[in-house]
Amino acid sequence: MSRFRRERPGLLALALGTVLALTPAASAAAPAGERVAAQEPITPLPAAPSANPLRVQLGERLFHDRRLSARGDRACASCHDLATNGADPRPKGVAPTGGRAVMDTLTVFNAALSFRLDWAGTFPTLKAQAEGSIRNPQIMGGSPEQAVQKLRADPSVTAAFREAYGHPPDAEDLLDAIAAFERSLLTPDSRFDAWLKGDQDALSERERRGYDLFKTVGCVSCHQGRSVGANLFQRHGIFHPLASPEPAVLRVPSLRNVAVTPPYFHDGSAATLEDAVRAMGRAQLNRNLSDSQVSDIAAFLKTLTGQYRGRALTAPKR
Repeated sequence: MSRFRRERPGLLALALGTVLALTPAASAAAPAGERVAAQEPITPLPAAPSANPLRVQLGERLFHDRRLSARGDRACASCHDLATNGADPRPKGVAPTGGRAVMDTLTVFNAALSFRLDWAGTFPTLKAQAEGSIRNPQIMGGSPEQAVQKLRADPSVTAAFREAYGHPPDAEDLLDAIAAFERSLLTPDSRFDAWLKGDQDALSERERRGYDLFKTVGCVSCHQGRSVGANLFQRHGIFHPLASPEPAVLRVPSLRNVAVTPPYFHDGSAATLEDAVRAMGRAQLNRNLSDSQVSDIAAFLKTLTGQYRGRALTAPKR
């Protein structure tokens, strides 16, 4: 049985396919843009929260620092390309030993809004996920404590820690700074968000048709809320097999920026967005979607691409 977690009151009803609507009185009182957003199972992506800028800056520096890995050959940014889509274009990343990682690399953009982190939902917080990646022999193979010893030998980094935290580098604040930076990696201002806020010209007729299909065929049962997912667990392959059989239960991924984060699924087995939509329809909804339905839903999903630092996210070049 699938397990559901609430992102806010009422989300469970949304996850079961119920679309909440405003009462007539509330709807009449709300401005047009707010009425659109309030009546939809997907809500606009928020702006990044306010934070200590010194800690965010330090976290960004650490995110790109290869000294966090045991061999000094990879950083967080090695598998999370912030210049494109925040993910790794390879179906599975390469481990330090040269072998392939077990699962596809998820994008770090908007990860701060997920109720759990990684495909299996192993980590409850960004700090726990950062520590897990640093310690994982298939990713960085080191430890925060080892990284701190290297960083303390660098006067510039030590000064940045003193300025941000009031003392030299330590493991706890190394993880805290990375988490502070990752909380800033939100990508608002997608065309779909503009439509939710009342710009009726932000979507084409085809894209609106795709969104209607997304709701009526059942995709929205698992992909809703501000992240268009990332707020519950679900068993995959409910009606037909989908991708690798293990793990059988996964954290539902966010569909924000999905058009620029191929390949798809936890094993990277779907090369294109259309492949993923068609396979999901059959495996999870027991529906054989037509080519036109697949195309329309994919058109809608492409409107979920947001912006980071004033530019739209893009798929990496291969």
